[in-house]
Amino acid sequence: MYSLREGSGVSLLLVLAGLQIAAEGRGTPPCRPGFSEDVYKVVVPEIMEKGHPLFNVRFVDCGRAGLVRFECSNPSDFRIEADGVVYAASTIQRAALGASPLLIKASDGATQQQWVAHVLLSPSSQQVQQVAAPPVVSKDLKEIVFPSRNADSQLKRTKRDWVIPPINVPENSRGPFPQELVRIRSDHDKNRSLRYSVTGPGADQPPTGIFIIEPISGELSVNKPLDREHISNFHLRAHAVDLNGNQVENPIDIVINVIDMNDNRPEFTHQIWNGTVPEGSKPGTFVMTVTSVDKDDPRTANGMLRYKILSQNPESPTSNMYTINNKTGGIITVAAGLDREKVPQYTLIIQATDMEGNPMYGLSNTATAVIRVTDVNDNPPEFTAEMVQQVAAPPVVSKDLKEIVFPSRNADSQLKRTKRDWVIPPINVPENSRGPFPQELVRIRSDHDKNRSLRYSVTGPGADQPPTGIFIIEPISGELSVNKPLDREHISNFHLRAHAVDLNGNQVENPIDIVINVIDMNDNRPEFTHQIWNGTVPEGSKPGTFVMTVTSVDKDDPRTANGMLRYKILSQNPESPTSNMYTINNKTGGIITVAAGLDREKVPQYTLIIQATDMEGNPMYGLSNTATAVIRVTDVNDNPPEFTAEMFFGEVAENRVNVIVANLTVTDKDQPNTPAWNAVYKITGGDPTGRFSVPTDPTTNEGLVTVVKPIDYEISRTYVLTVEAKNEVPLARGIHSPRQSTATVSIRVLDVNESPYFEPNPRLITLDDGTSPDSTLIAFTAQDPDRFMEQSISYSKLSDPANWLRIDPNTGRITTIAILDRESPFVKNSLYNATFMARDNGKPSASGTGVLQIHLRDINDNAPKVFPQETEVCEKPEPNAINITALDGDLNPNAGPFAFELAHRPLDVRRNWTITRVSGDYAQVSLKIGFLESGIYELPIIITDSGNPPMSNTSYLRIKVCQCDMNGDCSDQQHIMAAGLGTGAIISILLCIIILLILVLMFVVWMKRRDKERQAKQLLIDPEDDVRDNILKYDEEGGGEEDQDYDLSQLQQPDTIEPDVIKPVGIRRLDERPLHPEPQYPMRSAAPHPGDIGDFINEGLKAADNDPTAPPYDSLLVFDYEGSGSTAGSLSSLNSSSSGGDQDYDYLNDWGPRFRKLADMYGGSDD
Repeated sequence: MYSLREGSGVSLLLVLAGLQIAAEGRGTPPCRPGFSEDVYKVVVPEIMEKGHPLFNVRFVDCGRAGLVRFECSNPSDFRIEADGVVYAASTIQRAALGASPLLIKASDGATQQQWVAHVLLSPSSQQVQQVAAPPVVSKDLKEIVFPSRNADSQLKRTKRDWVIPPINVPENSRGPFPQELVRIRSDHDKNRSLRYSVTGPGADQPPTGIFIIEPISGELSVNKPLDREHISNFHLRAHAVDLNGNQVENPIDIVINVIDMNDNRPEFTHQIWNGTVPEGSKPGTFVMTVTSVDKDDPRTANGMLRYKILSQNPESPTSNMYTINNKTGGIITVAAGLDREKVPQYTLIIQATDMEGNPMYGLSNTATAVIRVTDVNDNPPEFTAEMVQQVAAPPVVSKDLKEIVFPSRNADSQLKRTKRDWVIPPINVPENSRGPFPQELVRIRSDHDKNRSLRYSVTGPGADQPPTGIFIIEPISGELSVNKPLDREHISNFHLRAHAVDLNGNQVENPIDIVINVIDMNDNRPEFTHQIWNGTVPEGSKPGTFVMTVTSVDKDDPRTANGMLRYKILSQNPESPTSNMYTINNKTGGIITVAAGLDREKVPQYTLIIQATDMEGNPMYGLSNTATAVIRVTDVNDNPPEFTAEMFFGEVAENRVNVIVANLTVTDKDQPNTPAWNAVYKITGGDPTGRFSVPTDPTTNEGLVTVVKPIDYEISRTYVLTVEAKNEVPLARGIHSPRQSTATVSIRVLDVNESPYFEPNPRLITLDDGTSPDSTLIAFTAQDPDRFMEQSISYSKLSDPANWLRIDPNTGRITTIAILDRESPFVKNSLYNATFMARDNGKPSASGTGVLQIHLRDINDNAPKVFPQETEVCEKPEPNAINITALDGDLNPNAGPFAFELAHRPLDVRRNWTITRVSGDYAQVSLKIGFLESGIYELPIIITDSGNPPMSNTSYLRIKVCQCDMNGDCSDQQHIMAAGLGTGAIISILLCIIILLILVLMFVVWMKRRDKERQAKQLLIDPEDDVRDNILKYDEEGGGEEDQDYDLSQLQQPDTIEPDVIKPVGIRRLDERPLHPEPQYPMRSAAPHPGDIGDFINEGLKAADNDPTAPPYDSLLVFDYEGSGSTAGSLSSLNSSSSGGDQDYDYLNDWGPRFRKLADMYGGSDD
């Protein structure tokens, strides 16, 4: 059973508390992912059964849970699960594995980082018959055993075994992590394999990943530093199950207490404390209580605070006027003599230290306590004089008062200065006098006061000018007095003028000047120009190194001791390595170092309490004040980077570049993220060809071993690099790089299946043009770079544009399947390219391509042809020469020079034409006769090349004979065709012209029809409209120019429609009485031509102008009275169905489509 002695936690705490002080100020190291060991040594049985667990490896994932994947270098024999447990993948014998170590690789899928651990498998000394070999465990680790079951085999608690003592873990542990705590074990693991796990906050609940358990051995470990101020304890539950997941033991509760370390300074609740104490208080009078808090455990010395007064300012009347309760912080008086009139205020520097005030191990902090001495009635009022005489002559004067006598006049009675009596020495008056007031200074007197009464007065600033009322003079006695306390810092001197007059106001004496100097008193404390001063000093500085200068000012007279300041260091915090690391020039305030041993890694900052005292530093009479000087120790490169391990391991697949092989971690005690901390890595050995580089990770400062050039497994299987780590800046003088600044990196190269390659590529062969099918060309084979893999290669064709070739899949032999033709469009510059692929049978397979270039030698297999094939010539022979040449698909010497010859048939060819050779490639064809009729002639020409043997061909030259102009160009219509307008173009032009004519014709027809429709328009409505259901509006007059679409034929009188009925002249409406004969308006036909409308309107206009009975244009026209005698006849028959039965309306059918509706209504039968 796991047990702890009572009180052991307290003793452990005290030991760790002392150790923690040395590590004060250092940050917690960052979590570094990786295997817990670089090399695992595991004992395994000689025969390992398939599926049985063998051992486990532990990996620190630093919060990457779920992202890290494990792999074994021998997956056929071993397999590894996500929890790090390695199982036998098959039944294997230990002797068959050889001496090579087993490699376990962990890779992060998100960042592509990889880590490798080596596992050395050693056989056990004796055959162990058990389910699984024991995992690698720590022998001295304490165990917690699950309590045994009861007889009824039910999982129940026992009385005492169930109580598990808590596990104490100190906070801020620096690792290494994971750090084993205890081993959880069950008695059932002797006869079967078990799996252990823990649950609860800190394990599988937030914050997750703090505690982990090795599932086979049951070792419970902490994975990162703990912080008691964040979480003071953890409650976990341990479980044990078999390989099938069945619960074997009842879960047990495990409590993990985080042991406090002294990692927090005391913090005052206020930085400045204000208190009061009455003057004259007796010793033991309570003043105030200051408090501070410490985040550390108050039940331990880490949180037990003690208070101390570091300094008192001013130290008057003694330097120990107050004391403080070191536990409660209560401040009381310990000495008498508090006098507000002398010292109105005290400033105390209070220090709080933990570890019960231990100055060696405790952490401390300071605050300021300002104690104001309050006034009590300890000074009775006093009269300024014992007797006041209102009207008296002579007045009561002080006999011992100094006199200032007006200088005497000259004989001429004019007021003039004498040489020496006129110089009046100044009057010195101390400032801040406490009275009584008025306070006599001097007596002003004139020698003329012996024989007559005089009156004295003073003028000037301080008397009758602002500030008025400070100085007064007794007009009879001449006593000059000060009426109130003076302040030298306000006005340092006064210039007055004294006057003497008689009772009539006549000037008796010439005025004299009086200078009153205010004598300085020490009434102002020194004031620092800054309350907090910041300075720096490099670590390792020699004694005498200047740090900074603090200054303070005093309003008192600097020419006196009142303004002469002296500086002193009251305290230094921390007092390490000595309490006197600095000194200050008492006159200038310059701070320098006086001791060696400044180390930023131990003490990064010092706080000095500086005191400035006037009166040349006299502690009894001088006034003082304090300020704080914060000196930050700056970093220098006095700590070289050191590797965390002597050897690092990595692996990389061959031919891969720009991949990270290994992460090199270093530690550097210098200030992070500075040139003295940033590491620079350099490969000093093992890489002569420069295949690796080691850049620095700017975030973690790790060295990233990276492959920059391809690596070939067949050349080198392992690389051993020597890497040196330095900083960006050189080490400080006297510091040398230790052995830990150099590390060895072992990189194992992994063999991968590489692609076969053709050599050379491309491969050029030469063949004759016209090579026949089934011809064997070459064995185009590839080589496999994987020399250590027994693989076969198969071949296939990727690209064969003309489909001329085939390749044997096994041997790579290439044969033809068609005739090779150099004149094929797939042949460029006599070269034909075909691409083939070689593929191995690896898993996965790899392939490579090769290009076979076939150069085809030319043979004379193409007969020449005439060019151009068409030309033209004039009917007359001059000038009628036609230049021709020949085209031959072959190359020289199988092409030109050519032989040209006219064919013998038909017979008229040679009779009409002749051919003349111009050069080896050109000839001229011309008419042999004087005139040849226009037309198209095909001239057969025999052309023979220069091949061996030569090839001939009869080629036809199409010649157009035409009429030519004076320039020798064809001038007939056919010339247009020859010029580029073919038959199709001419047909298209004709079609366009025909379509255009049709469109014009259609437009004309449409216009004619539109005119006819306008002429046929009648006054009546559209025959499709039913007039019986329409509402007609009659009260609308014309619409101006818009209402001009009407037929004037409808305006004529109805009787004009029947020319045989002549209306007698003079028939009018009965309501009118014409005074003149009616004018003769023009008559026109019922359907006038549209062109006659204008003439008709003009004629009607002239008739209306000559009609005296026509109303003017602006007269009132009456339309609502029809009267009788209308020439239009009656329309009543349209509304009568009875009277219209005997009428014949068939004539309406003859009036056109507009009257068809009326014809249907009245012209039809009764039904």
